[in-house]
Amino acid sequence: MSFPDITAELRAAMPDLRGRLTPNAPMDAITWFRAGGPAQVLFSPQDEADLAYFLKHAPTELPVFVIGLGSNLLVRDGGVRGVVIRLGRGFGETVVEPGHRIRTGTIVPDAKVARVAADAGVAGLAFYRGIPGSIGGALRMNAGAHGTETKDCLVGARAADRQGNVHVLTLADMKFTYRHCGIPQDWIFTEATYQGTAGEPAHIIEQMQEVADYREANQPIKERTGGSTFKNPPGNSSWKLIDAAGMRGFRVGGAKVSEMHCNFLINDENASGEDIERLGETVRARVQGHSGVGLEWEIIRLGEPLQGRPIGDKLAF
Repeated sequence: MSFPDITAELRAAMPDLRGRLTPNAPMDAITWFRAGGPAQVLFSPQDEADLAYFLKHAPTELPVFVIGLGSNLLVRDGGVRGVVIRLGRGFGETVVEPGHRIRTGTIVPDAKVARVAADAGVAGLAFYRGIPGSIGGALRMNAGAHGTETKDCLVGARAADRQGNVHVLTLADMKFTYRHCGIPQDWIFTEATYQGTAGEPAHIIEQMQEVADYREANQPIKERTGGSTFKNPPGNSSWKLIDAAGMRGFRVGGAKVSEMHCNFLINDENASGEDIERLGETVRARVQGHSGVGLEWEIIRLGEPLQGRPIGDKLAF
C-alpha cells in the first residue's frame, strides 16, 4: 500500500519550512502495536514556530493528524491519507520553575516528567510513572492513574490550531472530563505547565516505584500493546466486564485479549491492524450482549481499512 508523493508540492507551498517531510512513512515502526499501513506524509517540525508555519500554509482540504509516542494508537492497514505530524526534539525540553512548577514539551514521555519532578522535590506527578506515552496524549486524554488525573495538576498549556494560531490555555479552557478534553481535535498541544507541591525526592521516587511495580505485576507492559483499550464505564471496570463475557485470552488472527489484564489487546503473532480492530469490536459486541454495557474505545484508531475490508460501522475517526 502506498500513496502519491505530495512532499514536493508541500515544499513548494512552504519554502521556509524547516522540518522534515517523509513520504509513505511506515507507521508500524513507530506505534506500540507494530501494525498498520503507512502515512502518506510524516512531518517532523523543528519547533512550535515551524509547526505553526506548516499549519498556516497547508491546504485546508489536506487531512492533518498528530501522534505522540504511538502508545495509544491503532493505525489501520490501508494507512493514513494526508499528513501525520510527529513532534520531535524541539518539543522535548522539561524545565523546573520556581514555586514547584514543571514546564515541559509535549513529546516528553509522561514517565520522564514524573522523574524530573521527583528529582527536583516536586510532589504530585508521581502517577505519570504509570502512564505510557507522551504529555501531548496525556493532555488530549486527561490521562490518569492511581486516583489522580492530569486535570488535578495542570496549570495550563499551549496549542497550535489548524490555521497556525498559537493559543495559551488555562486549566479551565481545557474542559477536562473523564479521558477527554474539550479542546478542538485538530489543535496540537506543544507545551504544558504543571503545579506540584514540595516533597522529599526519596519519598516521591518510592511512590513512583510502587506505581512501576504495580504496572509490571498487573499489565502486559512487555507485549506489543496499545495500553488500556476501552474507557471504564461509569461505576464499572472494563476489564471486569470483558472477563465476565468470557473474552480473556480470546483471539482474532494474530491478535488476542491479554490473559494478564483483559482490557489490553496484544499483537501476539504479527497481527494486522484489522486483526486488532476486529478483536476489539468482537469484545465490544460480546460485552454488550452479556451485560448490556457498551464499551467505548480509549485507543485512537487512525486511517483507512484495506479496500473492500471494512469492519462493521466502527471506522469513524
